[in-house]
Amino acid sequence: MPNIHHMPIEIGFKHCDPAGIVFYPRYAEMLHDTVEHWFNHGLKIGFNYLHTTRNMGIPMVNLQVDFRIPSRLGDILDSRLVVKKLGRSSMQMLVRICGPDNDVRVEGRLTVVFASLGKISSVEIPEDFKALILPYVDDSAEA
Repeated sequence: MPNIHHMPIEIGFKHCDPAGIVFYPRYAEMLHDTVEHWFNHGLKIGFNYLHTTRNMGIPMVNLQVDFRIPSRLGDILDSRLVVKKLGRSSMQMLVRICGPDNDVRVEGRLTVVFASLGKISSVEIPEDFKALILPYVDDSAEA
């Protein structure tokens, strides 16, 4: 069973349209926030360290999102991240943003590429990073 990274999200006014429902582009931000939170708190590789010390970034190269159930102002959600595929220089993640009853509100499939900031080109995922990521890999057939 893979590790699952959890990040709480409290839906605030800033997330919502005038009807009090989460405005769909805000979910893209929440998906990115989940990845950054995982790096900072799950992997203990802060983006600051990644960028300034290792001179690397992880730009998103693919994003697919399914919007299933609307969320509203005041909802408390749980964003859950697992890695579906760990490649040579890329990583595919599945992030499910769930409501308090474990109902999947939004499902995002994200692909990031490890890249050198100097050359702006893909690089192999460092072995020390792979070792930290591997416990989160869920290569089961389930989406």
